[in-house]
Amino acid sequence: MGTKKFTASKETLAPDTRYGSLLASKFINCLMHDGKKATATRVFYNAMDQIKKRIPDADPIEIFKAAIENVKPTLEVRSRRVGGANYQVPMQVRPTRQQSLSIRWILGAIRGKTGRPTYMRLADELMAAARREGEAMAKREQTIKMADANKAFSHFAW
Repeated sequence: MGTKKFTASKETLAPDTRYGSLLASKFINCLMHDGKKATATRVFYNAMDQIKKRIPDADPIEIFKAAIENVKPTLEVRSRRVGGANYQVPMQVRPTRQQSLSIRWILGAIRGKTGRPTYMRLADELMAAARREGEAMAKREQTIKMADANKAFSHFAW
């Protein structure tokens, strides 16, 4: 009997209702808190409307996709213990992890700011990330910079 390490969320994920996008429904699920999916969905769609309002000629879902794409890291450091010392070893990031890190960083960036409705913060962060700016983008740069700084230990990669 094969044991699975992960849940079946990828197989059972249904595309979102408005855009028919799997990425959007994944994002809504990550945005969801305490099982309140309706709230998470409303926040996401309000953010999309907000983007549409500010950039009328652009398709908000394309901006969302561009934001996720831009935040995806190519390299990251992972701890590796070699002979009693821990090394930060730079490694390639697998595509699924790239996506989840990118979603996590965008959400982390909007949760870090307070004082405005979540959908406003989300719209701002997505537009910033699509322009290659913003907090989530800074996090990505920082991660890649760390990987570059530790290039000397790349021979420990496994």
